[in-house]
Amino acid sequence: MSSSELQGAPEARVRLTRERVLRAAIGVADEHGAGAVTMRAVATQLGVEAMSLYNHVKNKDAILDGMVDIVVDEIELPADAGDWREAMRRRAISAQRVFARHPWAPPLMDSRTTSGPARLRYFDWVLGVLVDAGFSLDVAIRCFSVLDSYIYGFGRQQLSTTAGEAPPQEKAEEMLSAVPAADFPHLHRMVLRAMDVGYDAEADFAFGLDIILGGLAQVLSSQRNA
Repeated sequence: MSSSELQGAPEARVRLTRERVLRAAIGVADEHGAGAVTMRAVATQLGVEAMSLYNHVKNKDAILDGMVDIVVDEIELPADAGDWREAMRRRAISAQRVFARHPWAPPLMDSRTTSGPARLRYFDWVLGVLVDAGFSLDVAIRCFSVLDSYIYGFGRQQLSTTAGEAPPQEKAEEMLSAVPAADFPHLHRMVLRAMDVGYDAEADFAFGLDIILGGLAQVLSSQRNA
């Protein structure tokens, strides 16, 4: 085929699949937030007409549910953990890292009432690990709630602190000017400390996680001794 024929050939039609549609929606959310996900925005991301998406997803709600399921499927559910605390730790740390990549996900996950297969597996695995460790089903449900409240809450906090975020030094200086030492001595020292050593989100998350897992271990010990 000549170069002129190649130049005149029409572009190949984009081959859509449900997976491609959902991945494109995640791309929109990663860049602009979950609120920016619309059928038109996803279609623009893919370079197609919005109507063509309906061959693969029923509506926007189906897209949002599918996005949640893909994100949940990125969370590690270790099959080789030595005990329940190691399993819960690895699961929680993996979730925190996933939510750092997709900071829009925790609030969206909280708002969705329909669960896909990955999310159902996730729920079942967490409950299974806790029940197999010796927690009663009722206590396991409460443990699950405590852990995920912390994981999702930390993710929401990251979202609120990174939305429209200024460069770190500029943001720290703004915070410092807003909390004069004469009026807010402890907050002022905290901001100075943050400017000096920076903020380690993973270390902060691990600190709280250790406290929660230690408390749950005490609950399990009390249950076994009852």
